[in-house]
Amino acid sequence: MSGARPFFEVLAADPSSRARRGRLHTARGAVDTPAFMPVATGGAVKGATPEDLRRLGAQLLLANAYHLSLRPGIEAVHELGGLSRFMGWDGPVLTDSGGFQVFSLAQLVERNDDGVRIRSHLDGSLQSLTPERVVEIEQRLGVDVLMPLDDCAPYPSEPGRLEESVTRTARWLERSRAAWSGQGALFGIVQGGVVAALRERSAELSVALDLPGYAVGGLSVGEPRELFYETASAGADRLPRERPRYLMGAGTPQDLIRLVSMGYDLFDCVLPTRNARNGTLFTSRGRLNIRNARFARDPGPVDPRCPCPVCARFSRGYLRHLAVSGEILSAILNTVHNLAYYLGLVAGLRRALEQGRFPEYTSRILCELAGGEGERE
Repeated sequence: MSGARPFFEVLAADPSSRARRGRLHTARGAVDTPAFMPVATGGAVKGATPEDLRRLGAQLLLANAYHLSLRPGIEAVHELGGLSRFMGWDGPVLTDSGGFQVFSLAQLVERNDDGVRIRSHLDGSLQSLTPERVVEIEQRLGVDVLMPLDDCAPYPSEPGRLEESVTRTARWLERSRAAWSGQGALFGIVQGGVVAALRERSAELSVALDLPGYAVGGLSVGEPRELFYETASAGADRLPRERPRYLMGAGTPQDLIRLVSMGYDLFDCVLPTRNARNGTLFTSRGRLNIRNARFARDPGPVDPRCPCPVCARFSRGYLRHLAVSGEILSAILNTVHNLAYYLGLVAGLRRALEQGRFPEYTSRILCELAGGEGERE
């Protein structure tokens, strides 16, 4: 419709880098970017309620269509009002297709040009995933952003396997687009390992389909860090400026800062929630392991500069006690703090971009992380 509001708009940009401040417009509300998506694989963020997530500044959650199709099943979710209502979450949701599970559960997978046959990790039953079936599942779940089925090759892979990954991902994306009704926003995914020519071809094939947004996948799968950054940087340049760019599955706080400076807008990672359950906390001075004996009688907060409810109320000594005692509350409080750190980090990046002080802000954050008291990245 003429004059309709765009799905994505760029509101500010840093002239010294490719970083930008933007906004996604979805049926369930706006998402200010750069944005970090807490991971709710099976329909829940482990250790955090929807109220916690809203209070901490979460705007968009990531769930997994494959996992939800296994349990509780897409019809159950549909009958209970769609995924957002099912979760008790009043905001938008992005669903991953399960393509990364195909990569990580390779021993359970049969892959061909039609799609994927994968044995359920729950009961061993054989499940069929095709591009059309994934889109059907995601639309039935009623999500706001749909990630298509893609073919993620491990690192390292032979040239032939990477070629296959790029060709298959492109063909599957064409089929996904044909199956998509227009409900929600379908993103394209770029593959190609760390081979520049393959990444370029994959991006061209994806962008040619004129989709609402684009993602760079197939990174953080074992490649050296400098290759990760080099590939990610080149990948952002190949995607249109007027569409949102999503770097899948990354990363550390340092990663987020560097990736935002490259022009990426959306991020997800299990680090803040998974590490919370293991007692690793993120702070403005680096990581720390709250199980360390040196915190046993420490009366201070995890991070004196953190405004989260955990730092406002609980001491390091108490959090260590919970962790070494195996209390469920340990995982909950650690998760709230770590998500507060991640969501606060991207909120700070947005403010810095709005105020024209992105270089100074990010330089200070990186210096503090590199020189702080916590265990370094």
